[in-house]
Amino acid sequence: MYMILFVLHDPDRFKEVINSWDAAGVSGVTILPSTGLKRLQENSFFRDDMPLIPSLESLLEHEEVLNRTLFTIIPTEEMVDKVVAATESVVGDLNKPNTGILAVIPLARVYGLERRDN
Repeated sequence: MYMILFVLHDPDRFKEVINSWDAAGVSGVTILPSTGLKRLQENSFFRDDMPLIPSLESLLEHEEVLNRTLFTIIPTEEMVDKVVAATESVVGDLNKPNTGILAVIPLARVYGLERRDN
């Protein structure tokens, strides 16, 4: 079994990615809002002119852009290849900048999932 962990750079592509994973045969996905250090550093929230204790109005004006981190557990390497291909069909070549980060992690044991043959 394998875990696929994918940090989607462009949250506007989220629905397309989820639909492509579904079409590839993924039966369940956990989705977390996330952000990275670089995005935090580039965000205007950490401005030099921001007061030490900002007002509620200042905080509400701040628009935070979040990534989406998706993870799923799948049974075979063939399924890994399908999910990677499905992901790249939406975001493009994952080796290019601003597409996302996808990791495949082999799992020694998994508890809490029904075993299904795919």
